[in-house]
Amino acid sequence: MIYANVLQPLIDVFEGVLKFFHDSIGFGWGTAIIALTVTIRAALLPLAVKQFRSMQALQRIAPQLKQLQEKYKEDKQRLQQETMKFYQEHKVNPFASCLPLLAQLPVFISLFYMPRKDLRHDICPDINPAGTPNPKPCGASSASEFWFIPDITDKATGAVLVALIVMYVGSQLVSSLLMMTATTDKNQRTIMLVLPFLFVPFVFSFPAGLLVYWITTNVWTIGQQQFLRRVVGKNLPPAPQLTPDDGSKPSPRGGGGAGRNGGGEDKEPVAARAAKAPPPPPRARKKKKTGRRR
Repeated sequence: MIYANVLQPLIDVFEGVLKFFHDSIGFGWGTAIIALTVTIRAALLPLAVKQFRSMQALQRIAPQLKQLQEKYKEDKQRLQQETMKFYQEHKVNPFASCLPLLAQLPVFISLFYMPRKDLRHDICPDINPAGTPNPKPCGASSASEFWFIPDITDKATGAVLVALIVMYVGSQLVSSLLMMTATTDKNQRTIMLVLPFLFVPFVFSFPAGLLVYWITTNVWTIGQQQFLRRVVGKNLPPAPQLTPDDGSKPSPRGGGGAGRNGGGEDKEPVAARAAKAPPPPPRARKKKKTGRRR
């Protein structure tokens, strides 16, 4: 319960938003959880845009990064320095893609505890009066049920649990596939596709209300990625071009790229060198024979 105590202020805020949707607008508690999820994801949209641009930027500069890796493959420290320098020069933040996930983590933990305690006081105060240290699940009632879920404050069981797991895994897989790019590492792809199945054993202990949030946020991610690709993706700048210092291969003559743009003799144009060459010696003329044939 350490996390619950630390995040209690955030839990109180989310509880207040749920009460607003339920008491003021008239939503059911399950619908209020969906509305809360949409509100949270809408607030995180600027971070999602930043994440998308960062991922697209990493995809655009992938060929240049590969050249750097080839050039400094024997010097790991230099490779790290040149890579970070390249990121800074082209204003790419490789860690920006983690921001939305980190921002959602306290939300997820808060919604893990809220249906188990605070929401039980709100939904069924007759069973769990205010101040009850360990409130019980509300049970099947008109207040606690949502769609095919009999009690959003308790763990799902039976066919309800199976249906929620299928919806969670399916929506998570689709959202993971949409988050992948052409440069996503093979191992990272495998992790993203396997991770939903690894979470299934933990789902058995989750309150159904948390699964409602999780499925809703996955559906939001699917729609969000389509929007970002069609709207934000059209305005991205072209891929940067490497200079010789950024890791291009050295010229066969003069080394280190001097044959093209660096210092050294190879920098002199071919036409200029030809102009300085001495002219060829004149060809000797053959003497004409003037005598008659005998």
